[in-house]
Amino acid sequence: MTVARSLLLFALAAVAEIGGAWLVWQGVREHRGAAWAGAGVVALGLYGFVATLQPDAHFGRILAAYGGVFVAGSLVWAMVADGYRPDRFDLAGAAVCLAGVAVIMYAPRG
Repeated sequence: MTVARSLLLFALAAVAEIGGAWLVWQGVREHRGAAWAGAGVVALGLYGFVATLQPDAHFGRILAAYGGVFVAGSLVWAMVADGYRPDRFDLAGAAVCLAGVAVIMYAPRG
């Protein structure tokens, strides 16, 4: 159950951080206004709180592993929100990052 909870928290963190950054981008770069950018700032703040709910007590480990989730999640977000089509190198890179997440977070430790 701990791994499932951790994976769910990584997914929630990805939605909050990537979604927040996307909202700020939309507000500023796409001229959609301060409300979009403000919503993005709130979502980015929520990301920080979600990360604290991870069962592992080591900030550095969680943040390092989340980096891999962020890479893969950003590609998924781009596909869904912006119609981006990743190539095989994007997909291979995301797979390597997710393998790194698995090693960092879920490898057995003595």
